[in-house]
Amino acid sequence: MAEIVTTGTGQVERLADRARLTVSFQGAGTTRAEAVTALNARLGDVEPAMQVVGVRVASRLLSVSEQWEEKNRRVGSVAQQRYVLVFRDLTQLPDLVGRLAALEPAELDGPHWLLADSTDARREAQGAALTDARVTAEGYATRSLGAQLGPLVKLVDQGGGFQPRMMAYGGGQAVDVSNLSLEPELVSVSATCETTWHLL
Repeated sequence: MAEIVTTGTGQVERLADRARLTVSFQGAGTTRAEAVTALNARLGDVEPAMQVVGVRVASRLLSVSEQWEEKNRRVGSVAQQRYVLVFRDLTQLPDLVGRLAALEPAELDGPHWLLADSTDARREAQGAALTDARVTAEGYATRSLGAQLGPLVKLVDQGGGFQPRMMAYGGGQAVDVSNLSLEPELVSVSATCETTWHLL
């Protein structure tokens, strides 16, 4: 029996209810020990600033490296602490971004918009992908081959997932972030499948 193989894609969008922010701070010195000591002093104001209800420090990553100029001349060392923050309460985002920016981070990246639970959105995207594959198969069968599309024989999931939207930026009083558009945005959830159908 003849068969036809088609691919379908589906995509749905949901308003984000989580956000991820990456921020890092550096300390420099002539030796690694001096760099770490300088970084430790920098973090004295940073750690308390991140203790916010509805915000979790998902990870802390410390790195220490040497600095080099041309002609392989060592000029010192840099220590860096990178934080990944996860916001369960998005109303905290503008205030914390402003306070962290005021602390002069080496990097401030985000927010990356996320979903706490993508199950329903993923299932809807999968249904849309299967519908897309069927419509394509029906087009080939009836219009191009003069046949009738039969039952589905095989379905192979080809993945999909999140396509989070993001923004990127990049002490004293908190920096004004009122124009940085920190309101939650849509998160795209996609699915792709390969289908095999009998031709009647």
